[in-house]
Amino acid sequence: MKEQLPTVTVIIPARPGNSQVPAAEAARRMDYPAELLEVLVVRGQQPSVQRNMALRQAKGELIYFLDDDSIPEKDALRRGAELFKDAAVQIIGGPNLCPPEAPALEQIFAWTMASWVAFGPSRARYASVGSVRPTSEKELILCNMMARRETLLRLGGFDEALYPNEENALMDEIQKQGGKLLYDPGFIVYRRPRRSFRAFCKMLMTYGRGRAEQFRLHPGPGSALNLIPPAFCLFILATPFAPLWAAPLWGLYWLILLVQTLCIGKGVRRLGVFPFLFLTHLLYGLGFWKGLFTHPKPRPQSTYDAIEISRH
Repeated sequence: MKEQLPTVTVIIPARPGNSQVPAAEAARRMDYPAELLEVLVVRGQQPSVQRNMALRQAKGELIYFLDDDSIPEKDALRRGAELFKDAAVQIIGGPNLCPPEAPALEQIFAWTMASWVAFGPSRARYASVGSVRPTSEKELILCNMMARRETLLRLGGFDEALYPNEENALMDEIQKQGGKLLYDPGFIVYRRPRRSFRAFCKMLMTYGRGRAEQFRLHPGPGSALNLIPPAFCLFILATPFAPLWAAPLWGLYWLILLVQTLCIGKGVRRLGVFPFLFLTHLLYGLGFWKGLFTHPKPRPQSTYDAIEISRH
């Protein structure tokens, strides 16, 4: 009996003028019938808007979201199609891993993001953790996520006032309506982390801001753990006013960071993780505080007019 596979559209946002899109080339190399596969590259300046516009033009029953530098495994689409045989499953995803050939600094960034102390349960976005299981938005990430097109369209796509965290708010809504999310540690893409110290720090601030904006626009219990870094910032400010009780807490904190550092990575290089664990808490917390006072707005018409969608 001939295998019945669903049609799939791969949606890849890219910047204007970006002619080289590694994810599009990798998508076409995946092990999947060409007649069932559509690849859309959407060039523009706002990824939430780009993905929504492509979503409305997509023909596939399933949508596979990749970032422009995500390199999926060749069996990704077949693996995803198998999981969607369960009618309750609405979204699946897995980790984005640092390529082994990436420079040393990027490896340190990757080890930091894959640590419990830095990212908690969201470390599963950056490391293959456990087995296939029901999950929440905490473990899934938009640079490697597959969803049912019908469900996304019914819910109106991504909240375009949010970036990042637009996918987190959407996944929360899907779960509220009884949909199932799955995490598959073998559903992998390879993607380099940020390329510089400055870019990594900016990313942490952006993640914190995005979570705070999500918390304001789409409040839910899933953001509870994300309140720890902003509380840590308050603890730092309070330390000079109560040094005696703060001192043992600081000692315990540094000990936890040291133990985590020694439990991750390889060789002397892993010691570089230590300061980035602290920076993750500090900068994410500062970004969260910033996000509590920003004012996300709908995108102007010029954002939509400048978007270009091409099929590959």
